[in-house]
Amino acid sequence: MTAAGGVRVAIDVDVEPAVAFEVFTAELDAWWGRGPRFRFVPPHAGTMRLESGLGGRLLHVGDDGGRVFEVGRIEVWEPPRRLAFTWRLSNFRPGQVTRVEVRFEPAEAGTRVTVDHDGWDSLPPEHPARHGLTGRAFVLMKGGWWGDLLTAFRTLAETARDHRGGQR
Repeated sequence: MTAAGGVRVAIDVDVEPAVAFEVFTAELDAWWGRGPRFRFVPPHAGTMRLESGLGGRLLHVGDDGGRVFEVGRIEVWEPPRRLAFTWRLSNFRPGQVTRVEVRFEPAEAGTRVTVDHDGWDSLPPEHPARHGLTGRAFVLMKGGWWGDLLTAFRTLAETARDHRGGQR
């Protein structure tokens, strides 16, 4: 957990930071969850895409290729150490935005990937994105959400390592 308006989740991945960063950014759609819990454009299918570099966009592109929802913009792009982007849902009002920072730090097991998702305090307690939860209950729900995503990310990253000859 972080401050009142945020959540922190970390996972160790058995790959080098450069591989972890590459899989996290370039293969986002392969590890990002499917369905209404993780996709933003009805019918909650389509493709998640991250445009690399400062100012790049995090996008959800609908299956028909026509509907595009901009989830956020990259504010920090420091491969292979750090990435930060704004984050919003389609039901956010102007000025309601959260921020995600992802750090890739060398660790005994390869790389520790830490996600801090802050700014939830900009949303009122009754906002639909909170699913009726506030305080610790909301942080635990959002932490579980990121935990599920990072577990899928770790599986894909470690599979990528195996296909590269087992190097960390």
